[in-house]
Amino acid sequence: MTMRPSDLDRVKALPLFQGTSAETFRDVTAGAFLQRFPAGTTLLLEGDTVDFLYVLLDGIVELQGSWKEKDTTLTVLRPVSTFILAAVVLDADSLMSARTLERSEILMLSGQALRRTMRQDADFGFAVARELSGCYRGLVRAVKNHKLRGGTERLANYLITQRVRQGLKETITLPHEKRILASLLGMTPENLSRAFASLSAQGVVVHGPEVTLTRPEALERLARPTPLIDNHMPPQSRVLGKGEVESWSEATGYA
Repeated sequence: MTMRPSDLDRVKALPLFQGTSAETFRDVTAGAFLQRFPAGTTLLLEGDTVDFLYVLLDGIVELQGSWKEKDTTLTVLRPVSTFILAAVVLDADSLMSARTLERSEILMLSGQALRRTMRQDADFGFAVARELSGCYRGLVRAVKNHKLRGGTERLANYLITQRVRQGLKETITLPHEKRILASLLGMTPENLSRAFASLSAQGVVVHGPEVTLTRPEALERLARPTPLIDNHMPPQSRVLGKGEVESWSEATGYA
């Protein structure tokens, strides 16, 4: 599908492409194409050869991992974001599967063109390194979150994140079904239900996908958010390197 000028403008706004010359942007997007996928479409599987960098322009994409009979949600991406960048840079097989959770528009950029442009344009190569560095720091946040906190604390911080993202409302809407939320938080659906029940003492009231936070201060006392783990902290308290850009995705903060 031919890309509209508005689509190109959205891609240019990505940190990966900000500051690139018109020539570099033209080289990277040479041979790119835009596709629309219905919900539930598998975009790639673990172990697949990665020929394209994916840019999510509209919709929601879930990245998954599996082992034996188990599978888990690694992260959920929203526009505008890239994914599978590390595999593209390394010209390696994908470590994750990807599928759409709703109707999505995805721009597919040639991996070969991206690698070639990285070699030719040092500024663009640095932009790719910065993007990957932000994703790596997000991954470190996720590992710390899972290793240092119990399930109830992870859920509490997730709810605080959603409250911030949804305008500090008292009642927030869970963006995913609870099966996906449990997987994101490294919990079983049963453990998630118990965690929600235990948070009632902190004023958390659940009605289906609607969650009312009647005592957000009590929830924060339990969650104890820190800028060294959480990306819902105010920007002035975030721990970022000079010029650093960190990707955001559901629950983990990495893309």
